[in-house]
Amino acid sequence: MKRSRDAAASELFAALYPRLAGWCRRLVDDDETAHEIASEAFTRLWGRWASVEEPRGFLYVTAANLVRDHWRKMERERRAVRRATSEAAVRAPVEQADPTVRLLVQSLPERLRVPILLHYYADMPVREVALVTGRKEGTVKADLHAARELLRAHLRRSFDHTL
Repeated sequence: MKRSRDAAASELFAALYPRLAGWCRRLVDDDETAHEIASEAFTRLWGRWASVEEPRGFLYVTAANLVRDHWRKMERERRAVRRATSEAAVRAPVEQADPTVRLLVQSLPERLRVPILLHYYADMPVREVALVTGRKEGTVKADLHAARELLRAHLRRSFDHTL
C-alpha cells in the first residue's frame, strides 16, 4: 500500500510540479521564489495526502495563498524602503502607485482573487475552479465578473488620473 501511495505521489509531482512552478513564476517574477512556493505547496499536500481528494486543486489554492503572502511581504518591504528613503513618498496618494495588474489582483478580496488566479493564471475552467474552491459554478462566474469589473474600474481611474 505504501509503495503504491509513494508511486502515486511521485507521478503527481512529475506531472504537476513543472506547470505549478511555471504558474508561480509568472506571478512572482523570480525563479527561485517560484520553486520555493511550488515546493512548499507540495510539502503541504504530502502532509495531508490521505485526506486531500483533489490534489491539483489543493496545490493551486495553496500556491495562490503562498503567492499572496509573498506579495504582501514584498509590499511591506517596498513601504519600508520608501519610508526610509523619503518622507514625501509616505505622503504620496496610494492611487499614484504603479497600477500593475499584479498589484490590482493582489488587492482583490480573497473570494475574488483566488478564482482569478486559478481561472486566468492556472488556466482552470470555471467548472474546475468551482470544484477546487467548493463553490457553485454560478458563484464562480459571478465572482470572476465582479473581479473583472473591480479591476476594470481601478485601471480606468488610474488611466484617467495619469491624463
